[in-house]
Amino acid sequence: MPASMLLPTRRPRLLFLSTSAELIDAQLRGQTLTLTQAAPLRDDISTDEITPVPIMTHFDEALGRYPYTGFQVEGLRPIAVDAIKTAGFNVLVAGKRYGKGSSREHSPMAEKSAGIQLVIAESFERIYRQNADNIGLYTSTDMGLIEGLLRGESISVDEIIEGRDELAASIVRAGGLLAFGEAHLKAAASDPHDGGAAPDGPPRTLFEKIVRRHSLHTPVTPDEPQAGDGIFVHADWRFIHEYYTGMAAHMLHARFGRPLSLVNPEQIVVFEDHTSYVDESPNHIRAGTVADVRAMCQAQRDFVRDYRLRLHRTLTEAEAAKGPAPDAAGISHAMMAEHYVLPGQVAVGTDSHTPHSGALGCLAFGVGTTDMANAFVTGAVRLTMPASLRVELSGALPAGVTAKDVVLHILALPEIRAGAGIGKVFEFCGEVIERFSIDERATLTNMTAELGGLTGIVAPDQETVRFLRERRGVDFKLEPWMHSDPDACYADRLHIDCSGLAPMVAAPGDPGNGLPLSSVEDRPRIDIAYGGSCTAGKREDFDHYHEVLSWAVERGLRVPAGVTLYLQYGTTAVRDYCLEKGYDRTFAAVGARILQPSCGACANCGPGSSTEDGQVTVSAINRNFPGRSGPGQVWLASPPTVAASALAGKLLSFEEIKKRCTA
Repeated sequence: MPASMLLPTRRPRLLFLSTSAELIDAQLRGQTLTLTQAAPLRDDISTDEITPVPIMTHFDEALGRYPYTGFQVEGLRPIAVDAIKTAGFNVLVAGKRYGKGSSREHSPMAEKSAGIQLVIAESFERIYRQNADNIGLYTSTDMGLIEGLLRGESISVDEIIEGRDELAASIVRAGGLLAFGEAHLKAAASDPHDGGAAPDGPPRTLFEKIVRRHSLHTPVTPDEPQAGDGIFVHADWRFIHEYYTGMAAHMLHARFGRPLSLVNPEQIVVFEDHTSYVDESPNHIRAGTVADVRAMCQAQRDFVRDYRLRLHRTLTEAEAAKGPAPDAAGISHAMMAEHYVLPGQVAVGTDSHTPHSGALGCLAFGVGTTDMANAFVTGAVRLTMPASLRVELSGALPAGVTAKDVVLHILALPEIRAGAGIGKVFEFCGEVIERFSIDERATLTNMTAELGGLTGIVAPDQETVRFLRERRGVDFKLEPWMHSDPDACYADRLHIDCSGLAPMVAAPGDPGNGLPLSSVEDRPRIDIAYGGSCTAGKREDFDHYHEVLSWAVERGLRVPAGVTLYLQYGTTAVRDYCLEKGYDRTFAAVGARILQPSCGACANCGPGSSTEDGQVTVSAINRNFPGRSGPGQVWLASPPTVAASALAGKLLSFEEIKKRCTA
């Protein structure tokens, strides 16, 4: 590892991601700015903006043409293909919560391949920064480095890693995770120690107990980790989907050759869950990447074939028309909860919404491609020990208020918007949680990704036992340790009286833009209504859609002309449930289009995405970052509000549309 980060013969070129499109353009044309001149900087830059979905069909140096091509400021996308390479930037500067959203490692890989060596931001989202460490892209939250860089001074690696935990520093010094893992993890992965059952330790959270039962000893990680320490854990389940498998295979074969020796391949599950409707994806059609998507899927299928891995493949419309096909397909993390993960286990996946399964009382969190590649060959998964937030939900939910409304309310809290949840474990509890089904609990744990957390978790109880027995045929017995101790330590506690909540929406641009729907005075017209995704494609979500739409059928109402309602199942099991209940006939009667299981419009990968800037969507998905689900504006809402808005042609709750029809 060289002593300095930048070559002393090359003067650093800094790109400040300002809130001014004019200043971005000036920098691209060669003007050098100071931090003061560039301020204020853009906050909340998502990985969708750094590398939009069509770019993810690349998994090599070609990514270097595309960083920031989805970046939006003042309604413009000022950074074109090849602009970063052409301008010669090697340092990027941004504001708070840089790299939020998707776990895609394509973002730091694109930056590094374009010549960016260092990203400085006021704060980073956990997965983005970990991905950057893993591939050797430097990151820092020390804004004081900027002045020296502008003077042409070199920066030492020690300055870059100052304040980082020992494991992160060791990985950065090693040049990335695969090099570190090859040197330190092969022996560690085979010897997990069971520390979760120790009766004489301090009070612990459920999360901490699970970690102790799965932690691995290495020379550079502590055996008694505290918040902020880096460690490795053994994962009971590892899963990956088509946007990441090709990149993982490419980097593993490049480093270790063929064939690979995978650790416990029977615990690896592979999904084809994003690309079911690629032929109808305006995003990929417009970008000319349909053929690239097919090649990406074939690369995954080749990897599955070569290493005899378990694959859940996309259903074609023709296959779906043949009738029930249990367990065949679905969104990866929803499938993990329906078929694989158990309370007390550890599951990791290459998706930021992996915490979905935390509703079962397990530790489930998202990782990037290099983390998963390393886990394939070592069995070890990197984890920075987080602090926990205890979120107590009390009171009785009013009629028409769902778990989605609860989480949109939490996202809008000032302390959460200020970053209080970044990297933390959200432990959900209270009388509302006790009454929630697993499906509703999963809405909360799923969207800890938007809250900025590592994961969400709910202690398993009799509802968990019921779910496992009725949905999966598993006779699970709760173990005495599967709860947080009464005196466990939390970084903070949030108490929310849910009896005062109302249907919520999040205004376009960020899931944190939440507000009660009743406070939106100028209700926007709706072009598209979308119900689906991992967050809102579960059984109980479809119960909500059906409740609203069957009410409409009874009154002769349909989705009006000019509005398209899409309903997309999260898994095949959800589809079969709806067919058995006859929901499909109701959906057809109101004019909804039914889509087979897939991530779909949520990831801008199918019908339900907008195609024009002026279109307005109301959606039950989990995030509405700029460009996330097409070029139009996306309002987030609960399943009942999505269905009601589709019928009304504008943003409206179920209670409001009922009042209108009885007035």
